[in-house]
Amino acid sequence: MANHKSAAKRARQTLRKNTRNHTTKKAIRTVEKKLKTAIENKSKEDSQKILLEFTSRIDRAAEKGILHKNNASRRVSRLAKKVNSI
Repeated sequence: MANHKSAAKRARQTLRKNTRNHTTKKAIRTVEKKLKTAIENKSKEDSQKILLEFTSRIDRAAEKGILHKNNASRRVSRLAKKVNSI
């Protein structure tokens, strides 16, 4: 365990951030799976709605530094291209 007060604080912060990052990434993966399923089913309206939610979540994650901004942009771009091809 931590030997200094500052190290103990850093350990607590790390736990909080790890939890936040994990839940955010998990939510993004869930929405991404829903979107891919909607694309496979070729339902244009559903996929457009889910794409908006996916874009919102992934942009927030990139803003907070959970994902790199280029990673977020690439993922949104690829899925948007698939949705538009329906």
